[in-house]
Amino acid sequence: MIERTLEMKMAADASENVEKEEPVGFCCEEFKEFDEVKGLISSLPNIYNDQIAVETAVERFTVIIDMYQEQPHLIDPHLEDLMNKLLTIGRNVNSPQPLQHLAFKFLYLITKLRGAKIVVRLFPHEVVDVEPVLALISQQDPKDFEAWETRYILLLWLSMACMIPFDLSRLDSNVIEESGDHKLPVMDKIYNVAKQYLMVADKTRDAAAYLMSRFMTRPDVKKKKLPEFLDWSMKYLDTADYSTMIGTVSLTGVLATLGQMFKHGKREDLLQYAPTVLEKVHNLNLSDSSNSILRKYGVKVIQRLGLTFLKSRVAKWRYQRGSRSLADNLQQNKDSDSQRIAMTKTTSTTDEEEEEYDIPDDIEEVIEQLLTCLKDKDTIVRWSAAKGMIDLPANGAWHGGCLALAELGRRGLLLPQRLPDVVPVVLKALAYDERRGSFSVGAHVRDASCYVCWAFARAYEPQDIAPYVNRIASALVIASIFDREVNVRRAAAAAFQENVGRQGTFPHGIDILTHADYFAVGNRTHCFLELSVYVAQFPEYTDALIDHLAEVKVHHWDSVIRELAAKALHNLTEKSPQHVKQSVLSKKGFHNHGERIPLVKNMEIMLIFGEKLGSITDILPADVIENIKNISIILHDKKLFRGMSGELMRTAVCCLIERVSLSKFPCHTDPVIDIWQDILDDCLNHTEHEIQMAAVNAIPAFFTEYYRDSNGVADPKRQEMVIERYLRQLRASLEISRQGHSLALGALPKFMLIGKLRPVLGGLIQATQITEKEEKWAEGRRDALKAITCVCNTVGVDKNGDLNKTLCSANIGQVYEAFLCALKDYTLDSRGDVGAWVREASMSGLLEITALTVSSQPDLLQPTVCKHMMTSLVQQACEKIDRTRAHAGNIFSSLLYHSPPVPNIPEREELQNIFPKEEIPSINWAAPGDTFPRFTKLLKCHAYTYSVLLGLTVSVGGLTESLVKHSNASLQSYLRSLSKDIKELTRITSTLTQIFKDYQKVDRVSLPMVKMLDQLLSTGCFDPFIEQESYSFPLEVYQLVKTEILKCGEPQKLLASADVYCGLLQFPGEVRKKSLTSLCIFLCHRFPRIRKTTANKFYEVLVTYDDIAPIENLEEIMTILSETIWDDEVEKIKPLRNRICNLLDVPEPVPLKKKNAE
Repeated sequence: MIERTLEMKMAADASENVEKEEPVGFCCEEFKEFDEVKGLISSLPNIYNDQIAVETAVERFTVIIDMYQEQPHLIDPHLEDLMNKLLTIGRNVNSPQPLQHLAFKFLYLITKLRGAKIVVRLFPHEVVDVEPVLALISQQDPKDFEAWETRYILLLWLSMACMIPFDLSRLDSNVIEESGDHKLPVMDKIYNVAKQYLMVADKTRDAAAYLMSRFMTRPDVKKKKLPEFLDWSMKYLDTADYSTMIGTVSLTGVLATLGQMFKHGKREDLLQYAPTVLEKVHNLNLSDSSNSILRKYGVKVIQRLGLTFLKSRVAKWRYQRGSRSLADNLQQNKDSDSQRIAMTKTTSTTDEEEEEYDIPDDIEEVIEQLLTCLKDKDTIVRWSAAKGMIDLPANGAWHGGCLALAELGRRGLLLPQRLPDVVPVVLKALAYDERRGSFSVGAHVRDASCYVCWAFARAYEPQDIAPYVNRIASALVIASIFDREVNVRRAAAAAFQENVGRQGTFPHGIDILTHADYFAVGNRTHCFLELSVYVAQFPEYTDALIDHLAEVKVHHWDSVIRELAAKALHNLTEKSPQHVKQSVLSKKGFHNHGERIPLVKNMEIMLIFGEKLGSITDILPADVIENIKNISIILHDKKLFRGMSGELMRTAVCCLIERVSLSKFPCHTDPVIDIWQDILDDCLNHTEHEIQMAAVNAIPAFFTEYYRDSNGVADPKRQEMVIERYLRQLRASLEISRQGHSLALGALPKFMLIGKLRPVLGGLIQATQITEKEEKWAEGRRDALKAITCVCNTVGVDKNGDLNKTLCSANIGQVYEAFLCALKDYTLDSRGDVGAWVREASMSGLLEITALTVSSQPDLLQPTVCKHMMTSLVQQACEKIDRTRAHAGNIFSSLLYHSPPVPNIPEREELQNIFPKEEIPSINWAAPGDTFPRFTKLLKCHAYTYSVLLGLTVSVGGLTESLVKHSNASLQSYLRSLSKDIKELTRITSTLTQIFKDYQKVDRVSLPMVKMLDQLLSTGCFDPFIEQESYSFPLEVYQLVKTEILKCGEPQKLLASADVYCGLLQFPGEVRKKSLTSLCIFLCHRFPRIRKTTANKFYEVLVTYDDIAPIENLEEIMTILSETIWDDEVEKIKPLRNRICNLLDVPEPVPLKKKNAE
């Protein structure tokens, strides 16, 4: 809420921010959807009766409006036009009520975007508008929860219409109504309407409060109705009970009205009532209420009463607007400044003295209650109290105090002489962060302090702020770049911008604003790693940024902030290396042995070293280096690797090991090397993937520095120990251990693999294989494949090389075999198709190994391997998971157009015709509509037919609507194109039945296959076979389906097979008779659902096809199918089923009886 109000005051054109990283510099330049919005409004009279169309229009309108929540001013040029179009619909007496509600709903959404204060000014407010608006409101039902937007807009409209500059009595007439009474005056009508809606529980209450407060300020109304309303309000306050929901709602409406009335009304009119109202509100004891909205409105009434008690006056010293030119304000011409100062002094001496008057005693009560509310638990209450404050308590709440300071400055009540006391407090508030368990509080305080800085920019002359410019500028830059919360960063950026524009004294203000503006600071990583480097080039900010990171952010409670701070500190070192050496590293306690214990407890400090030790030996003395060596020993002795904090410590120490290795730390023969090795090995077994990866990332640098001699050859003993230990862990009983050590083997540098490549590849390939015990270990197999890829890239390819040193003709075949076998991994567990991780890792590995091979030894790629690889990729590109399909498509296109070319790709020219090189970048491989029409064309290529059909089977028989739609349409379109090419169609169907045979009883393929056959049969894709009984395809399908459901108890598969049997009825001869028999068996199945569904499908197919049953028996069969209760017991429906068999001239099904043992 703080951010929202601050941004409104700062004209930053933004609404409430969300806690997420936003695109850098995202903004619009105009309201581009104006024509679309006009079209939506124009379509309302045509669609208001169509619920689906209405929902679609409202949803689209809402989406458009929400797009401009951060830049609502862009709608201003079109606002009046849009409102008039909607009001024309809403005020038309001939418009149906649903249409009126829809128009007012759209108006509410516009009001939500631009704000009621802006929109209300554009409502028609002529004399002729008053009665029609009253008539529309009188037709509304306050209890109709679906039309509250209509009532809200009408009340806002009436609040504008009621301010016509004529006495309302002129609108009255002496017309006598049917009841015999005179027509109620317009004044009374408006009063009654506003009073009625003050008691409701929806948003119309806010509009009613605004209406009543405005209405009571009219000269004619305040004479007749103001005492009456205040008397009614005071009586209600006496009897109010906010312990109930109804009482809370009603009391909120009354308090909201009183607050706005004392805001809009004249002091001389309301001063006489103020003491009574203050007494009544005080007696309510609203601080005991748990409703924050109620307490907020109570504070608003009190602060408005306080302002009513005091006379209004303007401080003569406050900021003068002056020139509206930014260039003029930024001019640092001393003559201009001196002239302005002289003019200010002259003006101040000639002004008349302010009028003295006595301060009412009631103001003491007002101040007391506002001070109390500054410590309220809710922000909205504290802020309301701050706006009404005229003095600040010494020990007030941080947030309430900041808000009070901002309001004092903004209203010209904080003298420049108080700035030396105030500025240090504000700077401290900009960094306020109080730890509370696993989180912290303070973002609201920092946000409020940004509001103070913004307010001061508007309140004081540049010469008043000049002594504090550097400190305020540095603090705002730090907050806008390094704060954890996006709303605080944006608030600080907005405050910095306001100071640059109005004060013109912030160092390099324009340069910084062009890069670190309100939108650019939305992305936290961008702020820490990029914007900080840009700002640090200006000397005025460099040391402040570095000191803040070193002293504050590396100790932050959020590990993400600590890591970003370490990286940022590393990036900023080059901007001021001497300052980092003297002021940062010297403060960490390395020179004092007694300070090492608290040091090792701070993971964030080690992260600094982990990112900073690139040249640490050049800047630190020997005793400091010795202390760094001992960090891991102390952590181990103090048992700091245990528990939740131990996870952070492990990651940090791994990072430390990596960085000291890169910096060539002088400890090659030190025992600490073994300790570091043990720490890395232990982290490889950890359950947290982040810790494993930290150890894996440290291994290359660690082994390179400490496990080889000056000639670059590995230490034989250490090499043997490491390789043997890691290979042994590949056979561990825990998957997590296999994952860590697989990745560790993949990270080994080349000198560690020389002479050991054969056992390493053998162990990793074995880890990729599926065994019965380890079937579910998909992540272990995935990481083993990744490790094989890394190892091959490390050692390179040499056709005639040693298989213990490099990838060669002797071992490349087994590597490809491992990757191609992994493409058949379809492991399922509770998380779904986890085998997809293995297949994706395999595809990535195939691309990298193939690219490596063709770059140096292309003749190593055998034709069979290339064919298997490409057909497997095509299959993966046709399957059901979008992510996997996209990955396969990218790999496929990369290999197809690889440079140098991959040899032995089957049908290369046809592939390049279907997938032209210039179209590859525009293909969305994850979109079914982009890929399936292309891959389906590969069915004509014999090498790819099986793979494409296998992938399409899984997709066409899948569950996702868009996937099924596009894959099915592509396949059907291709098959229909073969209606005259029986030979090609026969080849396709033969491949289809072969796939069915190969995957019989494999539910991953067989169930989608049955579903796909049903769709193809029902859409006539196999119609060319109907007239030619010589083709065996229909009978083969029947036999395969029958075998598939043998001893099957899965309803989904049984129902799908019934669909296929119904589709096969269109083929005459033996297959029709067998299908009828199978359907009759299903009519007495043990599952009632199967019986009932089969009967319905049987009935539909009899209606569809004319020649299935004898014409004379057709009516009786259909009567039995439609009128029989198939959910009944089997014994009761069996005679009816048998009757159907007789009518169809098929044998009655007989249960199989077990033969008695002789």
